[in-house]
Amino acid sequence: MDYQSLLNDVVSDVAAYRGQGKVASYIPTLAQADPQKFGIALVLKDGTAVTAGDAEESFSIQSISYVFAVAQALHHLKGSLWNHVGREPSGLPVGSIVQLELEKGRPRNPLTSGGAIVVCDQLMTTCGAAAAGDEMLEFLRDRSGDPSVAVDDNLAMSESRAGAFNRSLANFIAAFGNLHNPVEEVLSLYYRNCSIAMSCSQLARAALFLAFDGVDPATGDTITTESRSRRINALMMTCGHYDSSGDFAFRVGLPGKSSVSGAILAVIPGTGTVCVWSPGLNAAGMSLVGMAALETLIDRTGWSVFV
Repeated sequence: MDYQSLLNDVVSDVAAYRGQGKVASYIPTLAQADPQKFGIALVLKDGTAVTAGDAEESFSIQSISYVFAVAQALHHLKGSLWNHVGREPSGLPVGSIVQLELEKGRPRNPLTSGGAIVVCDQLMTTCGAAAAGDEMLEFLRDRSGDPSVAVDDNLAMSESRAGAFNRSLANFIAAFGNLHNPVEEVLSLYYRNCSIAMSCSQLARAALFLAFDGVDPATGDTITTESRSRRINALMMTCGHYDSSGDFAFRVGLPGKSSVSGAILAVIPGTGTVCVWSPGLNAAGMSLVGMAALETLIDRTGWSVFV
């Protein structure tokens, strides 16, 4: 298959959608993003990256960081992580606090905001805040093969200043005894992870191990166990897009994780990984152009796991 022509065709096919959607505005720095931007990167088994559009432009990975935080937490905490966070889809919008109240401060899964906050808290308890943050950044640098990957400190500060909702979540969880470190310290790590800046090609490369049972096929490095890799993929499939996870499975059919910055990371088991980015969001809070691009890609390749 001519992958470069494939991606070029995808870019052409979604051109009419570019500029559509609404850029996230609740974080001032994200509100400045250009909705005309669109990038796509496909990383294959040998580590080769095929790119089109604005695939080398950096953006904050936001909640895609949750995927890597889960891998980090399972490495350190193993099965004890599930004492603090569940593994079920939420079925509710990202802004809902209803389930946290009904389920006494135990988030439904680690790919929600509340769940990611709990994961950060658990990592702080196990590793310490500074070590947990440094480990995440070094992991993404190593796996992407690019030591220039860095935290956007200005964005982290912008998120913190606009973080009333996440503070309410964290305090609510703490009130039920499921947060063990000071709220502001936990949120500092959370915002730091969300503010890591990467490009489509870097992000797809960093996640390649998830397409090959926990092994980076380009280097031979074992990143996580086969069972953990499959469970992370299961979480991405069922919980990676909040209350639109079912729709993503229906339309794309791959484990994935979307973010408010307009990025979507998807895993193609046995083949590679793909990352799309375009800041304009649809009504579900997912990249409008990115979703159209992934649907087009799957239609042309048949890569859906539902075959």
